[in-house]
Amino acid sequence: MDKSKELRFPMFAVNNADCKHLFDNRYGTGQSVFDSIDSTTNLVIAGKTVVVAGYGWCGKGVAMRAKGLGAAVIVTEVDPIKAIEAVMDGFAVMPMIEAAKLGDVFVTVTGDIKVIDEPEFMVMKDGAILTNAGHFDVEVNVHRLAEIAIDKQEMRKNIVGFELPNGRWLNVIGEGRLVNLAAGDGHPAEIMDMSFGIQALCARYVADQRGQLEPKLYAVPQEIDREVAMRKLTALGVKIDTLTNEQEAYLASWNV
Repeated sequence: MDKSKELRFPMFAVNNADCKHLFDNRYGTGQSVFDSIDSTTNLVIAGKTVVVAGYGWCGKGVAMRAKGLGAAVIVTEVDPIKAIEAVMDGFAVMPMIEAAKLGDVFVTVTGDIKVIDEPEFMVMKDGAILTNAGHFDVEVNVHRLAEIAIDKQEMRKNIVGFELPNGRWLNVIGEGRLVNLAAGDGHPAEIMDMSFGIQALCARYVADQRGQLEPKLYAVPQEIDREVAMRKLTALGVKIDTLTNEQEAYLASWNV
C-alpha cells in the first residue's frame, strides 16, 4: 500500500523491528508450534523427520526447536541466501517434492500459497502430519487435499485425517490454520511483551509526532527498539556494559 501510495496515515513496520522478529518470530513461534503439535498429537518429536518450509525468522525458530527435540530437520526454501544459511546451520535443504517423501511432520512458515500441494500429498508417508505456522490456511492446500481424498475422519480432537487414493492417510492439525493458535495458546506472554511494547511505543511516537508524519510506512526508530530491549533486560535482572566516551569516539572515527 505504501508503494502504491494508498496509505492514508503513517504506519510502522513493527514486524521488522529487532525486538519483534528476533524474539517473537523466532523463539515465540518455535516454542508455541511444538507446544501445540505435542499436546494435540501426543506423539514424540525425537527420531522423526520434521520438514520446515521457509527459513525466515519463524522458520529458524521452528527448525531450532525441532532440532532441540531430537528431530532430523529438512528445510525447503526459494531464497538461495536463506538456503545456504540453513545448510550452514546444519540442516538438510532440498525441494519440497523431495522433502515430502521423507517428512513425518511438516510445518509451513512462508506466508505464501500452496507451499504443500497435490504433488507433495501423493508422495507423502502414511500418517504424515501437516501443520501451518506462517500465514492463513492457504500454505497447505487443504481444500485440494479434501477434493482428492476418498475418505475423511477426525483422528483426534483438532486433527482431521484424509485418505488418499493410494491408501495413505495424511493428518491436518487445526484445519491448516496457524497451529499455535488453532491448536494451542499462542506465543508465551513472556515473549509477546516485547512485541506489544514495540507497538505501544510506536503508537505513542505517532501521537507525539502528530501532524509531522506523512502517510507512509516507517521503520521503527532505533531508540524504541533499544528501550524495549533495556526494559526487558531490567525485568530479567540482567545488566550490561556501557561504552566509555573514549570507546564511543574510537568506534565513531575512521581516522584511528
